Amino acid sequence: MDRSKDNLKALGRETEYLNHYAPEVLETFENKHPDNDYWVQFNCPEFTSLCPITGQPDFAEIKIMYIPSQRMVESKSLKLYLFSFRNNGDFHEDCVNIIMKDLVKLMAPKYIEVIGLFTPRGGISIYPYANYGKPGTKYEQMAEQRMLSHQVI
Repeated sequence: MDRSKDNLKALGRETEYLNHYAPEVLETFENKHPDNDYWVQFNCPEFTSLCPITGQPDFAEIKIMYIPSQRMVESKSLKLYLFSFRNNGDFHEDCVNIIMKDLVKLMAPKYIEVIGLFTPRGGISIYPYANYGKPGTKYEQMAEQRMLSHQVI
């Protein structure tokens, strides 16, 4: 019997929505194909956070794409984590970098990138992009190449 799910706390249980930034809700499970390079992509079209100056809500689609190593993020815990930004005051660029750094710390992926497609405020939309490649590997080079050629669609 597969016991890898025994350590997951959020999946299949009653959902508790936190009203503060909560990286502790993130959970992982074992990647059964760590020798394969493959993409995992999450789209969160209903991301919200607060402007740290005005307290007004900001809305975005957050896109997370990664190449897993040994551990993968569990999707319900990721949803709860992203939801925890709802009452958190950070600039758009901070949100994207915080999300990426939390996921790097959590899973140590081979490669990851996070894009925030924030809706316009005052006639201007902001689309921050952050990425990471495991140091000393081809993924570090990949991160540099993708950063230098990055274009938001």
